Amino acid sequence: MAVDRKPAPRIGTLSDRVYSTMLQEILSGRWPANQPAPSERDLSATLQVTRHVVREALKRLQQAGLVRISQGGSTLVQDWRTHAGLELGFALIEAGVAPFADIFRDTAVLRRTVGVDAARMCAVNATDEQLAAISHAAAVYPETGTLQDFAEAELVLWTAIVIGSGNIAYQLALNTLMRSIEEAGADMVRGLNAEVLADRGPQVELAAAIAARDADAAAKLAYIQLSQLVNPFGEDG
Repeated sequence: MAVDRKPAPRIGTLSDRVYSTMLQEILSGRWPANQPAPSERDLSATLQVTRHVVREALKRLQQAGLVRISQGGSTLVQDWRTHAGLELGFALIEAGVAPFADIFRDTAVLRRTVGVDAARMCAVNATDEQLAAISHAAAVYPETGTLQDFAEAELVLWTAIVIGSGNIAYQLALNTLMRSIEEAGADMVRGLNAEVLADRGPQVELAAAIAARDADAAAKLAYIQLSQLVNPFGEDG
């Protein structure tokens, strides 16, 4: 399996493109950490956009933890290694900071770590109503269909499992992971997961273990299932 794929270029509004350009400057190191970013005036002239567009993009960078805008209007670049969130993982590929295979594998490892514990906790903590939702999600998991059908069904199942775990931080982590996948190119990532997504059996088996409140079996099945997303890029050990 080829693993040197890159996310498709994103097409969006003018503000999106300016944000993406600035993001690349930071992640590539062309805007050094702990140094002032170019002024709004200079950015407006260089990028040939209004200062309003520049200001919007800078605010998004601040929300992502990559710059700090002072009351006086100056902008300090922050080190992405200590301030950025998971949602910027795939942007590191575009900036040439990290190979696609590394980002995808590390993201898959994180999903496995969260998923295994969420499955275990769900088997213990879920209400009867939440268990019913998990069982239903597994029962309607498609036997045939498009890759998108499988991906959507898997997301419904895992969302129900994470909610049933009772851990809000895990739910937020899942949301962030899914946004990262969208950023990378959902179709491409689903293609890499095609065999796992299309295999209904493990999904049903995992749901059954959780419904039986067998926490150890649920954790084991989740580990096996989610490891399949890690192994194509080299097991982490």
